[in-house]
Amino acid sequence: QVLLVESGGGSVQAGGSLRLSCAASGRTFSSYTMGWFRQAPGKERELVAAISRSNGNTYYADSVKGRFTISRDNAKNTVYLQMNSLKPEDTAVYYCAAGSSRVIFTTQGAYDYWGQGTQVTVSS
Repeated sequence: QVLLVESGGGSVQAGGSLRLSCAASGRTFSSYTMGWFRQAPGKERELVAAISRSNGNTYYADSVKGRFTISRDNAKNTVYLQMNSLKPEDTAVYYCAAGSSRVIFTTQGAYDYWGQGTQVTVSS
């Protein structure tokens, strides 16, 4: 069992930055591929970024490439999402997720544990 707790969401103007954190319980954090999903009102939940458990490979959705950076600190059982140059279309609830696969999958079903979500609101 893994408990994930996100923090760092909030409101920011377009062009601003936020850093989301996701703290995981347990001693096996390094064995999980970690992902950040987001869900905007009326839209499906989508994978924004992920980092694999095995070699640190990363994935980014096209919409955030060059603006968002995912990283992990296995010693702190924490994964981060640095979000720069934020746009109003980045407004969503952001969820941290953990999956046992060694490779990155973009589908929700590949992730076994989910956080409660944190709201990010970007105003124009």
